[in-house]
Parts: sequence; C-alpha cells; structure tokens
Amino acid sequence: MENKTVELRVEGMNCANCAASLNRFLEKKGLREIDVNFATCEVRFEANDQSLPLTEVKRGISQLGFQVVADNLTPKDTSEQASDHVHHHDHGHHHHGHAGGWSEEQRLWFCILFTAPLLIHHLLMTVGSGLPYFELFWVQMVVCLPVFVVGGYYFGKSALNSLKVGMPNMDVLIFIGGTSAFIYSIAGVWLNEYNYIFFETSAMIFTLVLLGNWIEHRAVQQTTTAIDELSSLGAERANRIGVDGQLQSVPIEALRVGDIVQVNEGDQIPADGRLLHGQVTIDESMLTGESLPVEKSTGDDLVGASVVRSGSLQLEVTATGKDTVLGRMIELVKTAQREKPSIQRLADRISAIFVPAVLSIAALTFIIAYFGFSLSFQQALMNSIAVLVISCPCAMGLATPTAVMVGVGRVVKQGILIKGGQTLETFAGIQNIVFDKTGTLTTGKFKIKSIDSRGNDPQHIRNLVYALEKHSSHPIAQSLLAELEKSQRGDLKTVFSSVKELKGRGVTAIDSHNHRYTLGSYATASDLTADNTHQVYLRRDDELLATIDLSDELRPDTLATIDYMRAEGVKPILLSGDRKEKVEEVARQLGIEDYHAAQLPEQKLKLIEQLSTEAPTAMVGDGINDAPALARATIGVSLGDASNSAIRSAQIVLLNGQLRQLPKALAISKHTLLTIKQNLFWAFAYNIIAIPVAALGFLNPMWGALFMAISDTVVIGNSLRLKRKKIR
Repeated sequence: MENKTVELRVEGMNCANCAASLNRFLEKKGLREIDVNFATCEVRFEANDQSLPLTEVKRGISQLGFQVVADNLTPKDTSEQASDHVHHHDHGHHHHGHAGGWSEEQRLWFCILFTAPLLIHHLLMTVGSGLPYFELFWVQMVVCLPVFVVGGYYFGKSALNSLKVGMPNMDVLIFIGGTSAFIYSIAGVWLNEYNYIFFETSAMIFTLVLLGNWIEHRAVQQTTTAIDELSSLGAERANRIGVDGQLQSVPIEALRVGDIVQVNEGDQIPADGRLLHGQVTIDESMLTGESLPVEKSTGDDLVGASVVRSGSLQLEVTATGKDTVLGRMIELVKTAQREKPSIQRLADRISAIFVPAVLSIAALTFIIAYFGFSLSFQQALMNSIAVLVISCPCAMGLATPTAVMVGVGRVVKQGILIKGGQTLETFAGIQNIVFDKTGTLTTGKFKIKSIDSRGNDPQHIRNLVYALEKHSSHPIAQSLLAELEKSQRGDLKTVFSSVKELKGRGVTAIDSHNHRYTLGSYATASDLTADNTHQVYLRRDDELLATIDLSDELRPDTLATIDYMRAEGVKPILLSGDRKEKVEEVARQLGIEDYHAAQLPEQKLKLIEQLSTEAPTAMVGDGINDAPALARATIGVSLGDASNSAIRSAQIVLLNGQLRQLPKALAISKHTLLTIKQNLFWAFAYNIIAIPVAALGFLNPMWGALFMAISDTVVIGNSLRLKRKKIR
C-alpha cells in the first residue's frame, strides 16, 4: 500500500495563524508529513488508500474558511495561478480577504457610510444640537446595525481563529469592545436611558480599525512569489534530434533522459545534460553568480537554463523537470519560504497579554460591584461593560499601520521598495547582514589588475593585447578593450594577418614574420606553464610573453555601507560562489573577517538557515543563485538591477541598484519601530488611566468616546511626525 503526496492549492490563508489552524486540522485527521505554506498557498500531505477520502479533507478545509482551488499541481500551474492571485503576508491582522466576498476597501466604505452620521450627531450633541431623528434611540440602533454585522463578522471570525490556536490577537479586543458597546446601547434603548447610548462608539471601533488595516495594506506592496519567476527562466522548447537525424522542436516537458538535443549559439540549454563533443563557452552566471563565462569540453556537465555564449553543441539529457539544477532550486525556494521564522508583531505580542488582562478586569469589576458593593445586577454589568468599551482597542489598532504607512512612504521616496509593513519592523532588529560578492559588492565589470610582461616591453605587450582583442566578441575581450583604449601609445609595428577566434578560448593570429600569437584562457597556454591562476595568457609561438590578472571592481559605495552597518552593531558576512583568492581579496579590502567562498546555492541556503536561527539575518544578493537564500533569510534584500527571481524572493528591493540605499533603509526602519513603540505606549498609558475610572462606574459614555477620539488623534499625529523627522 503506497503513500502518495497530495498537493492542494488553498486560498484565503493570510498569515502564520491561518496556516497553524489548518495544520492542526490535518493532524487531527491523522494525516502525515503535513506542510502548509501560506506564502505560496500550498498544502501538502501524505495520504494512503486507507486514510480519509480527499473530499472530506477539502470539505473540512472550506469549513475553516479557506478555498481549495486546485489539487496535485504541476509547477507550471502553480506559477500561472500564483501570478493571478496576489497574497498579503501580513501577520498584523489575520483575516480572510474572502469573508463575505467583499474587498477590504468595499467593507471600509460601507462602514464609513453608516458611521459618519452617528459620529456627526454625537459631535453636534456636545454643543447642544444634533441631527434630526437621531435623538430617537432606535434610529441610532438601526443605523449602527449594518456596521455591527459587517465589523462583527469580520473581526469575530479572526478573533475566533486566533483563540482556537491559543494566540489571542488584537481582533479579540476589537470584537469584544465593539460588541459590548452595542449591547450596552441596546440596554439603553430598552431602559430608555440616555446615558447608556453608545452606538457611535461601537461603529467607530469597527470602522477605525478597518481604516487602520486598509492603510496598512495600502502601504504593503503586494509580493509575488519567486517561484513563478524561476519557472519562467527555463527554455520553453528544445530541438531534439530524432532517430532519423532530423531536428524536431518539442516542448521542454517532452524531453526524456537520454534524448540528444541540439543547442545553437545564443540559445538557452533546455535541460541538464552532458556535452557530447566540441568546445563551447557557457554563461552560467544566472545559477552560479560567477560573472566570467566558463569553458566546457566533451564530457562536461551542462546546466539547464544556462546560455551558450559561443559555439553550438549537442548534449545528452541527464535530468529533466524537478531533477534539474533549476528544478532543485525552485524546490529550495519553496522550502526556504516555508521555513522562514515567523516573527510575531509587537502589537500581537502585546495583545496576547493585554486581552486576557482586560477580560479579567471586566469580570472582577462585575464581581466586586455586585457582591462587594451590592450594586444592582444591572449597574454592576454596565460598569463591567464600560471597562470593555473604554479599553479602547482603536488606538492600539492604529498604532502600527499608521507608523508603517508613513515609514514605507518615506522609504519608497528614497527609491527603496519594501514589501510589507512587517519587513520594516523586522529589518530594524537585524544582527547579521550577509553580502553576495559578484554584482552586489562588486560591479561585475572587469578591470585589469596587473599585467606581468615577463621582461618584455610593457607598452608593446599592451599594444599586442589591444590589437588581438579587437577581433574577439568575448565579454572579457570587451572589458579589456575598453580599458586599453586609453593607453594606446606609439606605433604598432605588428600587422596581423589571418586572425581567427578560438571559440570560447581566445584569439590567434599570424604576423608578417610568420610568428603565431595566441591570446586566451589557460587552455591556450597549458603546454607552456603549470601556473593556471591567471585569467589571460599571451604567447608567441612556443614562448609565454605575458599573463594578465583581472579583478571585479568594487561598487563605489561598498566600503561606506559596510562601515555604517558595523557602526550600527550589524555584523557583515561575505558569501560567494566565486574562487577563494578573489573572495579573500574583497574581504581584505573591506575588512570583513567572516567570509565563505565557492558556495553552491544549497550551501548558501544552509549557511543562511544556520545564521537566521541564531539571530535575525538579512541577506543582500542579486543573482538567481541567491534566490533560495534571499527567501530563507529573515529579510532578503535585492538590488534593483538584479535578476527578477532575486527581486521576487526579497522583501526589500533597492530600486536604483545602489548599495548606499541600504543604510537609509535601516535608519528609517529603526525610526518606524521607535514610532510604533511610542504609539503603543501612548495607547497603553491611556488605558491604564481609563480602565479604573470605568471600573468604578464614573465613566460617562460621552467622555469615554471623547477620550477615545483624542487617543486616536495622538497616535496618528505621532506617526505623521515620522514624515518630517531628521534621520541620519
């Protein structure tokens, strides 16, 4: 009896809480190897024929408030659907965007429509007037009812889910506050008691917090997954050589291990394979991050999705689909996203303590008033409900979103894209920052580091190199030409005839004295020297004339960025797929003590995993090979000129591709967190004063509502201050 892995695509999971409740449900049903990923909307588990039927699982999932939209997905489906459906990863408010089929914005406007007249009437009452008909209590009740139904359902559902998983969130408080204000007022209508009418507060609580959520989601640039980006990287079709020797163009999915495929210059290699014959130059930078193209010869392994820079080739397919390097990378990104440490938001951590505390005080108020001071049952109940109403969750509900909105806005003005308010909160607390080398700390363009002219005239050597490289289209040749252009001096006596480009290895030419010159990689001079540490070799006949060392130049703002991070107490770490000598040199220039060279994507991921579990870790990268590590780091940072999948895996994107944006992002994040803390402190201080007043029965609902409005104004005002604040 075999176990099969079932993959479902489930929509409506917006947070770690949703995922946790779904996970618990599947465990209860006795399923194994459960894996719920709310970021990619994927649910996987193992089922055998004996375990419960799939229809029952699906029914249970939809009873929890989620929708199953597909099962046993192929990677292609995932990407197409993922791009149709954009998800918020927002741990602040765990609501299902699908509740009642309304969008967040429609829900907000609906509530504003009914709350506005209640609020206007209430404010007019303070100056002794009011709206016509609104002095009839039942009119206020009818106007408040729609807001109560919509808000109560929305927050109640989320509150219930958070209680189910034993982590009461802000919404519990909001639901109880809004509901108790409504019940309190219904009692007022029943008793015709003016002092108990509190409908506008009930409506205000729900509407203000909905406004807070909406503000935050506006600020949250929607993130898409890196997976669809990576899936779209591979070639779509391949030229397969049939039994009869004819080329057939087939979709990539039709390739099988053992097929022979023809790939021409400039094309993408369709699948992993072995080079059958010949010599070619391959650009693997998308996978290795190594900017220099690599030479491959007969029998070498080739990686699917890399690009043939020069030469054409035939390869025998050795792996397809999920088994290819690219396929494994997509799986790595999925795993990395799943295992991201969930950092609970400040507001949620606080409400986990605050909610039980307020409920206890309300219960105590009733017990002491009724049994201790023998107040009437009705009076004791009213005092206890007043506690719930006044423990105003609004200011707490607005504390985070308003600060985040201003913070994200300020960051975007600097050309930095931040996905999600949570990112700002988390980024402020990072302790390690890991940099990829090629293309991140360095520009990826080559400079001549040194030319060893081995006793020959240095200028003559430069002129020879320039004359030969003019005939090559290789990226290194282009970099060398650009640099040697400036130093062309003196008359070049050597005139070359019959110049030939050696595909992927260099250039060879004959001068008027019949000497043969060759300029190229170590392969062109391997019979003359055993020293293979240089990038370019120049030979004349059987004599080695010169060797050239190239270096990748540092970005202009690298050093300042690293110094700033150190000053802020963040430890810089260098991580690269490049050769040890090169990585060592960059680490030395920047004074980075902790560096790792020759790292494959899997190794990068492992290291980031280890660092992230020890302390909050940011990773800055630009290549496709960085995507899994960026997804796994506490915070992934990508440069705007980076590969698409790196941008999609990251939570912070530096749009103009300049590292000096990084210190700005960190500084603004720290100030945003500070503002959130100030806001929450204020919301608390207010509650600490107001709750005892309510418990003692001194609270006139009019004053309660007024204090509530003042409290919200202070919070919003403090957040707006962040806009103008001077930040170093």
